[in-house]
Amino acid sequence: MYEIFIKTHFAGAHHLRDYPGDCEKPHGHNWKIEVAVRATVLDRCGMGIDFKLLKQIVKIAVDKLDHQDLNTLPYFQDQNPSSEHIARFIYDEVQPHLKSDRYALYSVTVLETDNQGLTYYGNN
Repeated sequence: MYEIFIKTHFAGAHHLRDYPGDCEKPHGHNWKIEVAVRATVLDRCGMGIDFKLLKQIVKIAVDKLDHQDLNTLPYFQDQNPSSEHIARFIYDEVQPHLKSDRYALYSVTVLETDNQGLTYYGNN
């Protein structure tokens, strides 16, 4: 089993509705993202998945969030744009494009700061 990952980032604003503290006010983050794919078989070039392909797929999802007020996006109309929900959004966006007989999406990690974050594994 191979775990292949890429790291990226995006900047955006949000606020957490009904949060008992400062995060209820609009504020921004420079979120850091890591997306991991697990491969069981390598291709003829010796790769589980080409980094170039993985970056292209993740970029499409992350670009939907970059420099946005996340609270205004349809995905976050009925749920807070917490890091947990951001991780799930990215997972849901890229997962259909990262399925093959050799590899599949494994996890999405979201960091709000260098010292705090979380990892979402979907239904693995």
